[in-house]
Amino acid sequence: MEFKHYSVLLKESVDYLEVKPDGIYVDATLGGGGHSYEILSRGAKCVIGIDQDIEAIDAATKRLCEFRDKVVTVNRNFSNIKSILDELGIEKIDGAVMDLGVSSYQLDNAERGFSYMHDAPLDMRMDRNTSKSAYDVVNTYSEQELMRIFYEYGEEKWSSRIAKFIVEKRKEKEILTTYELSDIIKAAIPKAARMDGGHPAKRIFQAIRIEVNGELEILKQAICDFADVLKPGGVLSIITFHSLEDRIVKKTFVELAKGCTCPKSFPVCVCNKTPEIKILTSKPILPSERELDENSRSKSAKLRVAVKL
Repeated sequence: MEFKHYSVLLKESVDYLEVKPDGIYVDATLGGGGHSYEILSRGAKCVIGIDQDIEAIDAATKRLCEFRDKVVTVNRNFSNIKSILDELGIEKIDGAVMDLGVSSYQLDNAERGFSYMHDAPLDMRMDRNTSKSAYDVVNTYSEQELMRIFYEYGEEKWSSRIAKFIVEKRKEKEILTTYELSDIIKAAIPKAARMDGGHPAKRIFQAIRIEVNGELEILKQAICDFADVLKPGGVLSIITFHSLEDRIVKKTFVELAKGCTCPKSFPVCVCNKTPEIKILTSKPILPSERELDENSRSKSAKLRVAVKL
């Protein structure tokens, strides 16, 4: 299957970088290479493309072949940005883009098990070398653990009932495929409730994917690490696709943009904390109507941008 990925908010996220001819940039989630291609097309000296999915690395390498001398690909998680730059002998970068979405290839490639729209083994691993998969979450987590991740990561109001149905069903036999899981979720949610919103399995599949890949656990520290490695004037563009990610990005940006944290009762500052970044987007930037027409999966995307002080 061909690796396809529509680069969401492409122009907007790269415009903020104000790409410099001698600049070194990081594409923290390389995917199909769309953001990297745009950055390189604007004359960047080098792009470091990071992705934990080796299939994404292979696809992006082909797409970026005309810039092969200016691209370094790294098959790791972006949370390792400091060690990656250290290994490359790079101290600071001029900017970075972080697109936190799942690629169209991952969603549409049935064997990856990310989508409730295709029948496939329960997998959902971004990095297929890791051991924990969606199968493990669904078949080994306790009812309480399932309820927690469904509620926290999926914001699903029927979390308790869905967890109970899963545990009861797996007593009969292991739950092996995406369709099996989807059917259980449908059965757990009352018919009247299923009439509202999108597919009843959407939030549960999101929650399991986040748990399998530890997506939210690493995000705050990764943002702080990227802020640390930016040069003064360097820009960080982050694209999120659900409220949990966006909340973490927004909160972390606010913390990094804050100066003194001493109590107001203190006559002078003793913490010596100064702002690390300036937030450039008071409100998140949303996809244009044209982009939404071209790619319906862009509809939940939000872009937040900050510059290093």
